[in-house]
Amino acid sequence: MSAMAMLRDATGAAHEAVDAAFGAHDLALPGAYQRFLLAHGRALPAAERVMAALPFARTLPTRAALLAADLADVGTAQPAPLPFAPGGDEATLWGVLYVVEGSRLGGAMLARQVPDALPGRYLGAVHAPGQWRAIRAALDEAAAGKDSDWTARMIAGALATFALYAEAAEVD
Repeated sequence: MSAMAMLRDATGAAHEAVDAAFGAHDLALPGAYQRFLLAHGRALPAAERVMAALPFARTLPTRAALLAADLADVGTAQPAPLPFAPGGDEATLWGVLYVVEGSRLGGAMLARQVPDALPGRYLGAVHAPGQWRAIRAALDEAAAGKDSDWTARMIAGALATFALYAEAAEVD
């Protein structure tokens, strides 16, 4: 089973819970969109900071600055990021990357709901052609031949990141 498939299977319920929490925002309404961006502002910068310890992650464009710019455009300062320290080992970091980069895919779908009058740099920051495929391949390569402890730490990193986003969605 590929690392992607393992992560999808092991984190499905956490992923659904986060999707439900953020899906409650009507992104066509300025106030709801602002709250959505604020919640992401509590999670994404912390996750990207942790993820940056993984050399592969440093090859990917970050989105925290785009999110801060969108927040500024809706008249809101970047909130303080929530504490996030899932661990710095390679396996955990790949789990964090899985969630952060997967959220970029979801963001592309959500961007369609945002009216043109509202800023859309953050949600519009999609993967370059072939980039998601390269991420999947790199993750599978990193996990190839690793033992169950490594896999468990990768899954724990992903679950911790979903928990970070879930907590960010609840803060108001």
